[in-house]
Amino acid sequence: MSAPTLYTCAGSRGLRCTWAAEEAGIELDLELLPFPPRFAAPEYLEINPLGTVPLLVDGPEDGGARMTESCAIAHYLATKNGPSELAIAPGEADYAEYLDYTYHADATITFPQTVYMRFAMFEKDKGWAEAGEAYAKWFWKRLVKVERRLDGREYLCADRFTVADICVGYALILAERVGLDEGVPESLKTYRERLVARDGYRRAVEREKAGPRAI
Repeated sequence: MSAPTLYTCAGSRGLRCTWAAEEAGIELDLELLPFPPRFAAPEYLEINPLGTVPLLVDGPEDGGARMTESCAIAHYLATKNGPSELAIAPGEADYAEYLDYTYHADATITFPQTVYMRFAMFEKDKGWAEAGEAYAKWFWKRLVKVERRLDGREYLCADRFTVADICVGYALILAERVGLDEGVPESLKTYRERLVARDGYRRAVEREKAGPRAI
């Protein structure tokens, strides 16, 4: 049985997928691309017309699934071999919260980060830096939901580490990397420290070191 192939850039949102695979013990064929792939590796557009990373391509014996959403890929990898402690199952306590925080991670938290990076980092010479800073403030305000959820908790759901922590945790890791830590509450920095101390995270980062970084 062939391993699924993950196309990604080191340090990008694809890290959620690499991390989930390491935590779940899932073998991946990792294809590390130069950043941004739509410009630096135009042949990638033949595989993924969006030109975005990550892209997961599963083996034909698994239906040949093609997935482009990092949080969905992380959940898929954690559960593709059956029930997993990394996911919350229907009927289990915190099932709704697990889904909510997994989706919240990208739709609400990572989104303003990506706009900040475009305007305040990659295209600041076009006079859009002020708009980027406005999105930085948006990002900081959106952290309140996670901050309150973790009050008195070590992890987001069911008193254990799950894919929801991977997905939200990546946004906090990215914040430190791109200069957005100023508005991150201390409690979330402590939470982040717990996450990056995990062996699964360290193995994922080590695997991605072979490729050029996205940021």
